[in-house]
Amino acid sequence: MKNKLVLIDGNSILYRAFFALPLLSNSKGIYTNAVYGFAQMLLKVLDEEKPTHLLVAFDASKKTFRHEKYEEYKGGRQKTPPELSEQIPFVHDLLDAFRISKYELENYEADDVIGTLSKQAEDENWEVKVITGDKDLLQLVSDRVSVALTRKGITDVDTYDPVALRERYGIDASQIIDMKSLMGDPSDNIPGVPGVGEKTALKLLKQFGSLETILNSIDEISGKKIKETLENNHDLALLSKELVTIDRNSPIEVSLNDVSYGNYDQESVVRLFTDLEFKSLLDRFEHEESEEAESDSKIDISFETVTELSSNMLKGETALIVEVMEENYHQAEIQGIAIVNETGKYFMTAEDACKSAEFKQWLNDETKKKITFDKKRAEVALGWQNIEIKGFSFDVLIASYLLNTTESRHDIAEIANRENITYVQSDESVYGKGAKRKMPEREALANHLIRKAQAVYELKDILTDKLEKNEQYSLFDQLEMPLSNVLAQMELQGIKVDIDRLKNMGKELDERLKTIEQEVYEEAGVKFNLNSPKQLGEVLFDKLNLPVIKKTKTGYSTSADVLEKLQNQHEIIPKILLYRQLGKLYSTYIEGLLKVVNNNTGKIHTRFNQVLTQTGRLSSIDPNLQNIPIRLEEGRKIRQAFIPSKKGWVIFAADYSQIELRVLAHIAQDEKLIQAFKEDMDIHTKTAMDVFHVAKEEVTPLMRRHAKAVNFGIVYGISDYGLSQSLSITRKEAGEFIDRYLKSFPGVKRYMDEIVQKAKSDGFVTTLLHRRRYLPEIKSRNYNLRSFAERTAMNTPIQGSAADIIKKAMIEMNNRLQSEKLETNMLLQVHDELIFEAPEHEIDKLKQIVPEVMEQAVELDVPLKVDYSYGATWYDAK
Repeated sequence: MKNKLVLIDGNSILYRAFFALPLLSNSKGIYTNAVYGFAQMLLKVLDEEKPTHLLVAFDASKKTFRHEKYEEYKGGRQKTPPELSEQIPFVHDLLDAFRISKYELENYEADDVIGTLSKQAEDENWEVKVITGDKDLLQLVSDRVSVALTRKGITDVDTYDPVALRERYGIDASQIIDMKSLMGDPSDNIPGVPGVGEKTALKLLKQFGSLETILNSIDEISGKKIKETLENNHDLALLSKELVTIDRNSPIEVSLNDVSYGNYDQESVVRLFTDLEFKSLLDRFEHEESEEAESDSKIDISFETVTELSSNMLKGETALIVEVMEENYHQAEIQGIAIVNETGKYFMTAEDACKSAEFKQWLNDETKKKITFDKKRAEVALGWQNIEIKGFSFDVLIASYLLNTTESRHDIAEIANRENITYVQSDESVYGKGAKRKMPEREALANHLIRKAQAVYELKDILTDKLEKNEQYSLFDQLEMPLSNVLAQMELQGIKVDIDRLKNMGKELDERLKTIEQEVYEEAGVKFNLNSPKQLGEVLFDKLNLPVIKKTKTGYSTSADVLEKLQNQHEIIPKILLYRQLGKLYSTYIEGLLKVVNNNTGKIHTRFNQVLTQTGRLSSIDPNLQNIPIRLEEGRKIRQAFIPSKKGWVIFAADYSQIELRVLAHIAQDEKLIQAFKEDMDIHTKTAMDVFHVAKEEVTPLMRRHAKAVNFGIVYGISDYGLSQSLSITRKEAGEFIDRYLKSFPGVKRYMDEIVQKAKSDGFVTTLLHRRRYLPEIKSRNYNLRSFAERTAMNTPIQGSAADIIKKAMIEMNNRLQSEKLETNMLLQVHDELIFEAPEHEIDKLKQIVPEVMEQAVELDVPLKVDYSYGATWYDAK
């Protein structure tokens, strides 16, 4: 097989990926857009090029031999955004997982490494492909070397061989150097000849052939101005040529044999993609975990299979496993019951368990202490069988989560293995995954459940000791455990849906979409498939001649970011964007919600995830009721479909006002912030007054908007780049704004400095209620990893404490509703808001007790403030 060398310009592709994609981050707060784009490019290269040899070249340092020739070389470049810098280590991890060679050479650039290796490969008659976003590398094009230039995106490229290069520029590869020497390059601060652009440079080269010939033939050039310019900048042009010429004989210490490529380590790639949460890329891999074959998992654990559980079998604290194989446990079939305690180990089928009066009596007995894994799952699964369970004293899942929120897996087998309990198999190894998932024979199922129960029994004391050592047992026992009960009740309660209204909304949306569609056709002057990116691209860019922003391998890109940049170019664009927004509302929140309404209850029963986020915030799935879009009025109206479950009842909503900023004021002990909240001032107006040094009446809406962006961003480590993107201002302006903010609020600056130092000292940060987040990267020598950890250190105590406060309010609110013997039901938690349904005659009572309970959930040095409203639907309660 003929050797094929692929050389990738690492810095160029990384920058392209970062700026081509939106600023994405995963659930851990790690920015990932550049890594994601880089991974997309790698997979495409491997699929299409099938290289025998592969290397990614990086710049080694900011200073190179070119700086010795011209001190201002690359002098105008802005500092790399920290959001990009933080991703560089993950790109190196990515290359390691793919088993791809990488190289950098001190005092030289990636271009020189690529140029040298491509020349060596050329001499060996190899095929060479260079991947870059830098046109300078076009000078390497030859019969054996092709250069793929990225377009606006990351995976779409234009490939140049000698023929394509001449078709595009009308010159040969060697003349690319001369072209760049004449026109210069602002991005690298290469001066070139002032006033000479690409068009003029190409005209001169086609006439004279080379830079030297041009400079020696000035008298033959027509045009007085260009003659003078070339005469006056003779030396500058020659210097520019030295700067743009790639050194193809650089002293690299890597050979062609060193960069041979076999295949990537699929397990490592999958693990990295999983950690970074690249779900769409993971779909490319048919990855299945190997069967767990540890000898310990084969250890015989004896147990009894019983049809009835007597009181003699249910003594002492008991480990209980209620097995539901389906991920969504609402109305799912219970597969079996396993029990382990001081008297023995017992397995019982679900059918026998549901018939056993003594077992159900034991489940309902608050004094009979039970330990389990995922108590909410068990409570809801049994709740659908009209079996109430009480007396849970320990939940292994919650304990494991609290002990280390950075762990990505908290299944029983993984937790047990971390504590050297190795006889438990994972559910996947017993049931299979995806389409291959199936229930094993009863004996195998019983054995698996008994092992899980035994592990839970042993883990209780181990994890209890760790919680107490971390001063987290109160957080576990007084907050998360009772919260689990509240969430189970809310899930079983569900929220009523007006199906007819939802369907009517769908009809209205459908009619609106048809109207917008016709308006688009009128603007376009032609009918076409509006849902076809290819046809839409042809209309926008061929027929209407709008400026092309980005191309894909199938044609023009019509992605949302492209269309947003074209909004002011033509009246058709806002209509297309609205069409897409409404189309998503229709498919996701009309059709999507109708699919998950329970046929028996007429309600939606979402699942609250208590053990997912690293800050402690709750999330919801199947469906996600926390993300119903409300910025668009049509999105807000979807809340009209959520109604009370009884006639004469209303929906009551209460939410914390600016809770995170109030927590910040308390933790930072900033006098100005504390005073502003105590005086019930508009905090964004107050911030604008202090930052811009103006009186209250002089604060403009724009000033307040800027102040609001900084208020919500500064404590989370927002950079000048991040703020500039948010406010559409320059990085310099953003940086100056941040500096003024920190001078105006010295307590915030002090908090930011002190919390980072504390994180470095302790290795973690905590919330007001002692929730921990470990930050091992805080001491990293790598600036990028350390920077991410520092930003997280600032963020977690604020966001995590806000999450703790509303959780505590939910528990207290549930207790208050019970003690007052009210009929009101708590239905949902959405960020900083609680949603209830209540009979009208209890509204006056709710007006009193809901703000009272929520505002007194935790005592701060600033008052917590709660706003409430109510109405016939969730939409009306605004």
